[in-house]
Amino acid sequence: MSESAATGILYLIPATIAQEPVQWSLPENVLSVIRSLDVFIVENEKTARQFLKSCNITIPQQQLTIFELNKHQGNIFEPSFFQPLLEGRNTGLLSEAGCPAVADPGSHIVAEAHRQNIQVVPLTGPSSLLLALMASGLNGQQFAFGGYLPKERTDRIAMLKKAEKDSAARNQTQIFIETPYRNNALFDDILTALSPQTKLCIAADLNAPEQYLKTMRISEWKKHKPALNKRPAVWLFLAGK
Repeated sequence: MSESAATGILYLIPATIAQEPVQWSLPENVLSVIRSLDVFIVENEKTARQFLKSCNITIPQQQLTIFELNKHQGNIFEPSFFQPLLEGRNTGLLSEAGCPAVADPGSHIVAEAHRQNIQVVPLTGPSSLLLALMASGLNGQQFAFGGYLPKERTDRIAMLKKAEKDSAARNQTQIFIETPYRNNALFDDILTALSPQTKLCIAADLNAPEQYLKTMRISEWKKHKPALNKRPAVWLFLAGK
């Protein structure tokens, strides 16, 4: 398909990462774009509608077209998701939290939009990964995002040790995320796997009133165990010298 003036724009819409008012993290021009749209591709329809309501959209909710990604059956999206775009209707891709397509299944939608020569426009908003890196005091010039660590403890420890070797070789900050209910197990494994001189930053509940953000060496973390159970967190470390 060749690019056409009639083709709509796919806007990548960041969502708040805590329960703060949307005005705290989304600029007014982004909110204006959101309010102009009546088609959305989302991870979860219920929470998406709650977010859109908080943005003070003027289009009645019953008039919105909302497509939900099917993350659990392998069919992330249906071709019909793109029909409004091909008909010239601008569409928003909305993440559950933070920026779409970053540690997020929305990347499949973006890739398909490029394949179909649909214009993609990313909008400004919060990213827990970048906020954590900014505030960590670790190396922001060289960093790598490893996503989720393995569920099995042996595999998890092996990956942590490998990431620490990479960090030492490249002076590179390593960034990971984890399912919140596994935080305590991950913390214990990090203390086991990493060198005492390695610096670890834990950034939990970013942008929330209860935000926890601290960077210390592993040797210091062994004396201090924070309450992390079920708190969304980003984990960053940089190998010690």
